[in-house]
Amino acid sequence: MKTIQADHLPVWLPRLAVHGGPRFLQIADALQAAMADGSLAPGDRLPPQRQLAAHLDVDLTTVTRAYDEARRRHLLEGRGARGTYVAAPQVELTSILDLSMNTPPPPDGVDFNDLLKQGLSQVLMRIDSALLMTYHLSGGSESDRKAGAKWLKPMFGTLDSRQVLVCPGAQAAIAALILALTVPGDVILTEPTSYPGLRTAATQFGRHIIAVEADQHGMVPEMLAQACHQHKPGLVYLNPTLQNPTTITIPEHRRKELASIAKRCHVRIVEDDPYWLLADAPPPPIATFAPEQVVYISTLSKCLTPGLRVAFVLIRDPQERERFLVALRSFALMVAPLTAALSTQWILDGSADALMEGVRKEARLRHRMARGILAGRYSGAGDGLHVWIELPGYWSSSQLARAADSEGIAVTPAEAFATGTTGRGSVNAIRISLGSIKDRGRLQAGLQRLSHLLARRPESFSAAVV
Repeated sequence: MKTIQADHLPVWLPRLAVHGGPRFLQIADALQAAMADGSLAPGDRLPPQRQLAAHLDVDLTTVTRAYDEARRRHLLEGRGARGTYVAAPQVELTSILDLSMNTPPPPDGVDFNDLLKQGLSQVLMRIDSALLMTYHLSGGSESDRKAGAKWLKPMFGTLDSRQVLVCPGAQAAIAALILALTVPGDVILTEPTSYPGLRTAATQFGRHIIAVEADQHGMVPEMLAQACHQHKPGLVYLNPTLQNPTTITIPEHRRKELASIAKRCHVRIVEDDPYWLLADAPPPPIATFAPEQVVYISTLSKCLTPGLRVAFVLIRDPQERERFLVALRSFALMVAPLTAALSTQWILDGSADALMEGVRKEARLRHRMARGILAGRYSGAGDGLHVWIELPGYWSSSQLARAADSEGIAVTPAEAFATGTTGRGSVNAIRISLGSIKDRGRLQAGLQRLSHLLARRPESFSAAVV
């Protein structure tokens, strides 16, 4: 172990730049860079804060903040009176590589801690903290709805913000729409593989899911018309852009056909569209072709972060909006005011757009990685958060998921998305998500391990007994 002396400081500390950002971050960044290139090693003792402040000609508070930031990054550790030392690398205790959770990848160069601090600081400057700690109207405040209208502007252009409602996540919105627009025993039509949360909510509320045949372009219009006449459904549920799990984007001409059938059959469509803003040149939403017939949902969870738990719902009909809010209040009184205010702040000040662009770039980089590693087995659009892999005949999806788990990889088998059967039979596939593993190197390792597993035929294996 060596102690860093004052005359050695220039080896790892840069000259603080006037326009290089906050000085405490420059110091913390220099520490991180020095650890990366070996100038500093685990166990090295850092100089006392006053000594470093004097050397750099900054105030003590700046150095204190720099050391605090470095501790937050797990770069330093305090040892009481003995001083501050370079920390040993954190040991990853879990070997599981999670390719099962569909979350946005961490954007390169975005410090969420700093983004949260800045956003919350702005929120507290414009809103009395007491208002953030009390009950709010269901559906969002006027400013929250205006933020929702701005979020939806790329899809629909300028909207009347009174038609936009704010909800605690897309799952809550789906559940409230089922309660508001259907009655127990009603049928909900969807595709043979679809978002599992729909099935969960429908089952809890006593509604029946029936699958309508789909092809490589999504739900088949003729089959939807036939199912509407046969089952008199209460709702049709569609996830038309980068569909979860198949990654299919329904083309514009088919969206128009589906909207026309919904109008002709007097059935509501719930258009759950979490990935539209991540897609490359997506078609207009189905709601643009049948505004009064389609309820549109857009969530921040897939474009920004699940932690916000905010979704926007566009409902044109005022009576349906009121029925929706009554249903929503039965199990979710309001969006948490603090996260609603933060979401609104980020949308209105442009932070949300910058964060989403970072997510979009990172997602596309990861898709390129997956395409290169999985080669002919890759089935994706090159954007969004997930890949749908149809399996060779010697693997079943549940069997592959178990084998992957035994090798420390979590994937989601097709059975998790099954909503029913059609004449085409069940799909033998798995979904892998590219955003849930933070480190690209670990993601690459997981994809390579999965590729090797797919190339092998199943082997009999049994769990160890301990």
